[in-house]
Amino acid sequence: MKYLIRSIKYFFYLVIILCLVIAALILFKLVDGNITTMFVNGLDSLWQMAAIIAVFAIIYPRFGFTTRKAYVRGSDEELRDGIMEVMRNHGYKLEKEDGSVLCFIKRSPVSRALKMWEDRITFSREVAGYELEGLARDIPRLVSALESRLGNQD
Repeated sequence: MKYLIRSIKYFFYLVIILCLVIAALILFKLVDGNITTMFVNGLDSLWQMAAIIAVFAIIYPRFGFTTRKAYVRGSDEELRDGIMEVMRNHGYKLEKEDGSVLCFIKRSPVSRALKMWEDRITFSREVAGYELEGLARDIPRLVSALESRLGNQD
């Protein structure tokens, strides 16, 4: 279900970006304002662009979100302060805590909006540390920071 919601969000996000680019081109008089003359295929170009955007929107969540393990030793209580410090240093705040599952979101509302409110990083307790789930571009940095900060504890 999460995958479908992300795909729909990305579809609308990409459509909005395309509309803004077309509007800017018309505003700066780089293209004619008539859609039938603006594109080679006229009005047929609209559904063709929508189909291409739909394909990108369906594929992106598969590559844009990932899970990785952070290998850190210690109990939840011992690691909690270090996890909070690492996440605070990377611009996150604790959203909710449910037993051994921690959820963090970006502190900045602007950053959250730019990520379409898909900025959640979820920590799930594993035997050898934590499994982190979230944006693929953020997870490697967080895992590296956690392992360097907390990996050498006994």
